[in-house]
Amino acid sequence: MPELPEVETVRRGLEPLVLGRRVVEADAHPSPKFRPATEVVGATFTGVDRRGKYLLAGLDDGRRLVAHLGMTGSFRRRAPGPDDPYVRAWWALDDGTTLEFRDVRRFGRLAVVGDDLSGLPTLAALGPEPFDEAFTAEHLWTALRRSSSRVKTQLLSQRPVAGVGNIYADEALWRAGVHPGARRVSRPAAARLRDAVVEVLAEGLDHGGTTLRDYRTVDGETGDNQHHLDCYGRGGRPCHRCGEVLRHAVLDGRGTTWCPSCQRR
Repeated sequence: MPELPEVETVRRGLEPLVLGRRVVEADAHPSPKFRPATEVVGATFTGVDRRGKYLLAGLDDGRRLVAHLGMTGSFRRRAPGPDDPYVRAWWALDDGTTLEFRDVRRFGRLAVVGDDLSGLPTLAALGPEPFDEAFTAEHLWTALRRSSSRVKTQLLSQRPVAGVGNIYADEALWRAGVHPGARRVSRPAAARLRDAVVEVLAEGLDHGGTTLRDYRTVDGETGDNQHHLDCYGRGGRPCHRCGEVLRHAVLDGRGTTWCPSCQRR
């Protein structure tokens, strides 16, 4: 699933494409997850923001077109050639560009909202952005203490911090030396983890995101961060820090990799 670096990379490519452009026509798959795309005909895009893993495209009538990419969702310009059966929605803009939302597995979602986000409770309940001042070591330590769930599971819940998924959770926990299955984290460990979350997300963004299978930018390019991973997907291989063989197991339903030497309980 695209995480913060991938979604932010998409946002940066999407905004110059749609900013100031009016939607003259739109169509979508009949599923209620995609049909809201047609509700923005006649509106003009005023910008594209991001909150966690969500994209929020502002409209001149005060509404926002919200998109969650799910597992395989992507935005792209329509290219010449045969119709793509995996395009779930499209918008024709007043400069002749057609923007498409492609989603092979159909776990993505589109919605049109105003200021009230109660209809999207997962968006309304997100924790702070990792690059905001509110995401401090003290905040993370306090948030993790509120639950007895495993620390990785808490990160994936989006409540302590927004935008972290399976890839960057494994990377941050490895960098901080925190075991993903730990149910209690000390204040110093929380401080290391806070810094590690910020670092791995920033590096992922610098590398254009992580492409393992489906993720593409608006221009159809792949990310490069998959070549810079220290932990995620490296089970059975040597730890880059100590040389111990990395372990892999399923924790709370999510594949998880860690170093048994560097990340002790």
